[in-house]
Amino acid sequence: MWLPFLLHPLAGRVAARLHLSQALTPGAIAFGEGEYLVISLIATGLFAWYEARRIDSYFLRLGEALGRRTLEGVIAGIVIAAGVALGMILLGGMQVHGLALGGNTLAHFAIAWALTMVLVGLSEELWFRAYFLQTLWKAIGFWPASLIIAAIFAAIHYLFKTGENVWDVITLVWFSLLICYSVLKTGNLWFGVGLHFAFDYMQFFVIGTPNGAMVPQGRLLDVTFNGPAWLTGGVLGTEASFLMYPLLALVTTYVWWRDPDVDWNTLPV
Repeated sequence: MWLPFLLHPLAGRVAARLHLSQALTPGAIAFGEGEYLVISLIATGLFAWYEARRIDSYFLRLGEALGRRTLEGVIAGIVIAAGVALGMILLGGMQVHGLALGGNTLAHFAIAWALTMVLVGLSEELWFRAYFLQTLWKAIGFWPASLIIAAIFAAIHYLFKTGENVWDVITLVWFSLLICYSVLKTGNLWFGVGLHFAFDYMQFFVIGTPNGAMVPQGRLLDVTFNGPAWLTGGVLGTEASFLMYPLLALVTTYVWWRDPDVDWNTLPV
């Protein structure tokens, strides 16, 4: 697709003018994710125009944006991240020393990170799934399509994030397959958007976990991490902790349990 090659240099010049550095700040992340969202919307809009469909017809119907599935995804994201953090605290891998911020600064960053993570949830689900999942599903079936998307999702993180390792790749593949599976069971991606939003909000703002050898700026908790990388995730933070796996298994089981069995070959529209 030519859009990223056309828009990315332009976005880079704008970022330079705004003096945005590659740091874990709401502004820097929002700018990058905003670029991906624009590209995804343009590409999806062109495909929708060609197919004579609504742009939101690829598992992201606007009328369902604030519905039960989104709320379930938010709760699932909170449960996963909070569960990992609690496990690290109990096992001595994470120490909480109080709040890192207070007053108006705390309120500012709480809102800034929330808005940023809304962009993350929307842009990455549009970018990696939505039209891509629906089209591949039609062509080769649900599970082959989901596995290809999970491999691409994990590969991009592996190639472009500092310190990436096999344990985080397992998390990323599982995370992607879980979201695809939720589409199979519900017919929409809003669970995935909510999950993506809440999990990253917990990681970056609430816990302040490292991510790619960088520490989020403007986080809620003043924390330190001590212990082996299998517990703390090392430079990759909570998502590379082995504690992710039982929490992901719990949420996957919930998604399997909450809705009736479906035909893997039947594409929801």
